[in-house]
Amino acid sequence: MQLERIQRDRGTSLKEVVNEAIRRGLRELTQPPRRAQRYRTRTVSLGRCLVGSLDDVAEVLAVAEGC
Repeated sequence: MQLERIQRDRGTSLKEVVNEAIRRGLRELTQPPRRAQRYRTRTVSLGRCLVGSLDDVAEVLAVAEGC
């Protein structure tokens, strides 16, 4: 159990560890949520399409496989 491990590491009573965990949790719950960092994907130019039409999947696979 994590609480018991923390108790042993700190050399304190289980009661003190539980109370500290509750205090920290309540403090975190009462603060406004952090804004998540936006994930951005960079664009890259891949050039023109090497296949005439992507509507025909069989043709696209044939070109990709070199047939």
